Amino acid sequence: MARKIILDCDPGHDDAIAMLLAHGNPDVELVAVTTVVGNQTLEKVTRNALSVARIAGITGVPFAAGCPRPLVRTVETAPDIHGESGLDGPVLPEPTLELDGRHAVDLIIDTVMAHEPGEITLVPTAGLTNIALAVRKEPRIAERVREVVLMGGGFHQGNWSPVAEFNIVIDPEAAHIVFNAGWNVTMVGLDLTHQALATEDVTKRIAALNTAPAGFVNELLDFFGEMYLQAQGFEAPPVHDPCAVAYVIDPDVMTVRKAPVDIELGNGLALGMTVTDFRAPAPEDCRTQVAVDLDHQRFWDLVVDALERIGEGGTADGAGA
Repeated sequence: MARKIILDCDPGHDDAIAMLLAHGNPDVELVAVTTVVGNQTLEKVTRNALSVARIAGITGVPFAAGCPRPLVRTVETAPDIHGESGLDGPVLPEPTLELDGRHAVDLIIDTVMAHEPGEITLVPTAGLTNIALAVRKEPRIAERVREVVLMGGGFHQGNWSPVAEFNIVIDPEAAHIVFNAGWNVTMVGLDLTHQALATEDVTKRIAALNTAPAGFVNELLDFFGEMYLQAQGFEAPPVHDPCAVAYVIDPDVMTVRKAPVDIELGNGLALGMTVTDFRAPAPEDCRTQVAVDLDHQRFWDLVVDALERIGEGGTADGAGA
């Protein structure tokens, strides 16, 4: 039976690929998509999510916009990686899906509460503001969610600071809530996602599909790759967010290690650090684990297979009917 997931995202080049992977893979069912400020403003990332839905031919799935700012901090976006639109590079079609009238936080709560305990997995690939507010507003979701598989953090490195990853540091208070809410959390952080490189072999495999969504992905990777080369010196760009979806589809795509994780909230050099304790075996009641090693071939097989299943998506030009 397909695992039901809510994808909470801020598209974002790698968020877009995560959405395509979730839509195209038969082992997960995308039951809702929610957006939150992050890579760009809420308005921009929400439009991007709806445009990706049109390209992929996603219908019958509610999309809802969430929080336009972090819980406490001022808004911080990432135009140096994702451009002014949040999804620079390809020409995006006008969205055809209408947003759900609910706030993303309410859609998350309603969806979890309408399903049996253990049916819904939350997959946040952005700042954790929506997820934190959802579990604060309705604490019962913590015992009903199967697990939270998030892209964020890193146990050895950061990218927005020497020790903090972007999704965590833009709303560390929200991350603190999520990591301490009493549910199972798998942190798919930079230590893992920096192994998910879109090398030339990968882009050739995607190009060989010769479909509009596959072409869209390679246009994303062209822009993303150039920005990553300039900003962080990567020869091939890492695609962070699809790794979280891939873990839900196939846990054997990566190795994980159980360890206590907490978030540094002090306003110093370590703000937003995902402090991971590897000093001893994790206690039996530990609810957090971190991703360590990626099977690169297996991961990209999932992505390419999903794109192949999507086929032409909306229409031959990728822009919907």
